[in-house]
Amino acid sequence: MDVLKSLGHPEEILNLFRFKMGGCSTVMPKLDYESMRQSLRTCYLYLNQTSRSFAAVIQALDGELRHAVCIFYLVLRALDTVEDDMTIPLEKKVPMLNDFHTYLYQDEWCFTESKEKDRQVLEDFPTISLEFRNLAQEYRDVIADICHQMGTGMAEFLEKKVGSMKEWDQYCHYVAGLVGIGLSQLFSASQLEDPEVGRATELANSMGLFLQKTNIIRDYLEDTKEGRAFWPEEAWSRFAGRLEDLAQPEKLESALSCLNLLITDTLRHVPDVIAYLSRLRNQSVFNFCAIPQVMAIATLSTCYNNPMVFQGVVKIRKGQAVTLMMEATSMRSVQAIITQYSHEIVQKVSLTDPSRDKTLHILAVIQEKSALSQSSLQTRTPHLSPMYLSAAMLLAALSWQYLSTTAAQAQGVGDMQGQ
Repeated sequence: MDVLKSLGHPEEILNLFRFKMGGCSTVMPKLDYESMRQSLRTCYLYLNQTSRSFAAVIQALDGELRHAVCIFYLVLRALDTVEDDMTIPLEKKVPMLNDFHTYLYQDEWCFTESKEKDRQVLEDFPTISLEFRNLAQEYRDVIADICHQMGTGMAEFLEKKVGSMKEWDQYCHYVAGLVGIGLSQLFSASQLEDPEVGRATELANSMGLFLQKTNIIRDYLEDTKEGRAFWPEEAWSRFAGRLEDLAQPEKLESALSCLNLLITDTLRHVPDVIAYLSRLRNQSVFNFCAIPQVMAIATLSTCYNNPMVFQGVVKIRKGQAVTLMMEATSMRSVQAIITQYSHEIVQKVSLTDPSRDKTLHILAVIQEKSALSQSSLQTRTPHLSPMYLSAAMLLAALSWQYLSTTAAQAQGVGDMQGQ
């Protein structure tokens, strides 16, 4: 039960309760699907089916930018599905990736041979490409260009491993940095953000790299079990003969050293993240960009020096995620969150860790960029009496259980009526 996982964090329990009562509606309002044409409604259906983390924040964007980003996401999800599908032979996959941007202007192109879980975006690509062609020209130009660059980069790395740390940056640029650059150009094209946001490609690239590297680090076990290798050989070869050897219990100390090295490398993008977010002016764009970034630094803090990365799935608590989502709505709040988690990582740095000096240095830089005093940081956690906290936690837990049961019963009635 989500509320039980947050028992040691009373503010999370209260935020879970607020979330259940619709407390996130101001950050992520619901869309009016009924007023949409059928093809666009189908695209939002695919968005909700395929996106674990971005669907809600995309749908909270203002105006026509929302539709442009939705279609951008689905086009890249289709491209990524081709890359991920290990059943497609290289002689077919490489040309598909290189040519994928051209399919946007082919009314009936689709691919029905994929075995991936998100294959519907390939099987019904004509609906997605139709809505792409319905977008304004300035949006179409950005999406097609990024799709072209990304497909070319993916094809390049199909036939070579991620070897050096520089190649890790290059791979992450192709699969995520370009997304950040494309999104920034869409923000500017919509006129919700200044033109300089679209031109700040280095900062936008860092936004993407920070998210992608965090995912790669967290997903070590899942990827290695499925035969995928995204940790750079330059890093892991210092600690093991094979990447998968890091999961062996006797290799734990070496595995943690490798893990911490990669987290340290990922943290170097945080100053650029702070600089990028500080340039944003539209609230919906800020929320869209800030929420994934604070989730990422919370994830890195959870992963740092954590043996569970090599044994199972590492995730932040739902209450933690909801709290971050509800708080990351201003630059000051984001700075406070970044400062909090950088402090958490500092406390975990071992005296014997090989990357210790580099880790502490980049964390000091991050804290300087955040420019928050310790007293400001402490305002994020309310100082409540133990008696009040106990009562609030009990009330929230009981309310959560009641609302969950009521929702399940309502769903059951709805299912029966629909039969």
